[in-house]
Amino acid sequence: MTTTLRAAPAATIRTWLRRNLFRNRVDGVVTVVSAAVIGTVLFRAARFVLVTGRWEVIEANLRLLMVGRFPTVHLPRVAVSLAVASLVGGFVAGIVHQRQVAAGTSVVAHLSVVARLADLVERFWPALLGAALLLSLTSTAGPWITVGGALAAGLVGRLVGARLPALTHPVVVVAAVVTPFALVAYLADAVGWDSWGGLMLNVYLAIASMILCFPLGVLAALGRRSTLPAVRWISTGYIELFRGAPLFVLLLMANVALGFFVPAGSAPGRVARAIVVFTLFTGAYMAEIVRGGLQSLPRGQAEAGRALGLSPTRVTFHIVLPQALRNVIPAQVGQLISLFKDTTLAGFAMGLFELGNISESITSQGPFRGQQLLPEVVAFVALLFWIGSYTMARESQRLERKLGVGRR
Repeated sequence: MTTTLRAAPAATIRTWLRRNLFRNRVDGVVTVVSAAVIGTVLFRAARFVLVTGRWEVIEANLRLLMVGRFPTVHLPRVAVSLAVASLVGGFVAGIVHQRQVAAGTSVVAHLSVVARLADLVERFWPALLGAALLLSLTSTAGPWITVGGALAAGLVGRLVGARLPALTHPVVVVAAVVTPFALVAYLADAVGWDSWGGLMLNVYLAIASMILCFPLGVLAALGRRSTLPAVRWISTGYIELFRGAPLFVLLLMANVALGFFVPAGSAPGRVARAIVVFTLFTGAYMAEIVRGGLQSLPRGQAEAGRALGLSPTRVTFHIVLPQALRNVIPAQVGQLISLFKDTTLAGFAMGLFELGNISESITSQGPFRGQQLLPEVVAFVALLFWIGSYTMARESQRLERKLGVGRR
């Protein structure tokens, strides 16, 4: 006698709702209340964005929000800098793709051109959405030309980079490291750092501090684990000092108190002071993150390296440190995202004309004074920071999946 196994009937929507949202009376009440709250919030947000919001204050001050008081005659330098940065970034992306194809680890090598473009859109849709929003608020052709030139330069760099011979790869890597400093010097040659403003200043503060704080944090973490007492005490003192002091207070001290210790006329500018504070502050937190990654590794890793005859330096930088940094990618990126958002404190503590400071000042302009337009300005600024932070978070998650973080 044979028995026939019947497939279980697919769960209907009603079954799913009862199982997940209305399992009992308490779940039902929580579901209804939550739905009412979420619906109200979404309705009010949509009404504010599409109906009641007065976005003319953003349209009138869009250039001020983006680049501050950067002179109009020098704005082409900003466009050229964006195109060059996009070109070099495309070169590096092309080289990485070429090596992934050679190693057989590329996940897009077999895709068509349309599929690859779709993959890029899926990866960077928050940034693309933000660019489209900004372009929709412009009334001149300059921003469109700038964005189009940057995209074209990035595409050319990507295509050329994927075909560069291996001998040129070190040159491109060196160029990628030098390019940010060269572009900053190119812009500062026309307009000094302290005269920069808007989102451009926030991004510059964040990128410069990120580049500097990472090696500082790694060295401080290694120093805190050093067997040399002097190195360990200095590293520990630095970490605990800057982790225990509020960032806003450190920025105020750099802006006000530095003049009491440095001769007049020889003190660095406010932007340089802000970068130093952000670097030291974030470097201390980064050191503890890296130290946590180092402690997460079993001692057998280092012992195996020493058994192979490797020096302590090679064991650290070729075996231990790469694994430690891989394990703490989420915490590192979270700290860098926090740094990006903390750049707004430089405006209030040091008087820099960055995005947060501008958002407070433009509501006092003659045409908008007394009209209570601060919610519109704050919402727009918050959206810009969310786009940058969310894009960084998505790329971090992609890197985690690629490196297998959290999987054994």
